[in-house]
Amino acid sequence: MLRRLFITGTDTNIGKTVATRALMQAINRLGKSVVGYKPIATEYHDTLNGKRNRDAMILHDSSSVDVSYQDINPVMLESNYGQTTTDVQFPALSQGLEKLSHLADQVVVEGNGGWRYLLNNETFLSDWVKKEKLPVILVVGIQSGCVNHALLTAEAIKNDDLEIIGWIANRINPGLSHYAQVMDRLLTHLPAPLLGEIPYLLRPEERELSHYLNEEQIEMLWGEALAAS
Repeated sequence: MLRRLFITGTDTNIGKTVATRALMQAINRLGKSVVGYKPIATEYHDTLNGKRNRDAMILHDSSSVDVSYQDINPVMLESNYGQTTTDVQFPALSQGLEKLSHLADQVVVEGNGGWRYLLNNETFLSDWVKKEKLPVILVVGIQSGCVNHALLTAEAIKNDDLEIIGWIANRINPGLSHYAQVMDRLLTHLPAPLLGEIPYLLRPEERELSHYLNEEQIEMLWGEALAAS
C-alpha cells in the first residue's frame, strides 16, 4: 500500500506547500488519515511557541492526526549555505518519517526548493529520497520556462531510479497568456498522470483545495498502489 510519498517542485516558490495541502485534503476525503512531513526547514520566525517554519505550520494545520510541530519539522537550519555534512544526518530524517508512518495511513513529505536541493557542498536532499525509495509527485509552477524545468526535473528523478506517480499544475502567474499551450506540452511530455490544476488564488494556504485535484485520478493512484502491495 502507498504509505509515503515525496513532493518536489520545478523550483523554489512555485507552490509545493499549496499542492501538498491540496493533496493531503484529497487523501483525507478518501477516508484515509494523513500527516505532512517537512523534515528540513531553512527559514523560520519566532512565535509564542518557539521558532516555526511557515510551510511546516501549514502542513501541521492540514494533518488529520494529532502530532507535534517538532514531529513534522525535526530539523531547522539557519541556511543551507555553508553547512557541513554533519549538520544533517539522514538517520534522523528517516526516524521521523518512520514515526509518522505509524501514526497515519499516509505521510506526505514536502521537499525544499527543486529536486537537486543542496543540503551542503556534498549532499542533496534527493539522496535521502532515493535512499528511502519514495515515490514522487512533481509540482509544476506554471509560468514561462516551466516546460523545460519540468522535463529536466522528471529526467533527473528517472535517472535516480525513482518513479513520478503524478504531477500537479499550480498557476503562479495569473497573467500568463499561453497557459493552455503550456499545459498541452506538459501533458504530452511528462511521463505521469496530471492529478490536478490549482488556479492562482489569494491565501491558498487558508482554503479547501481538494476540489482542484482529480478525485478519480487520486483514487486510481491509491488503488493501483494497493493492488501492487
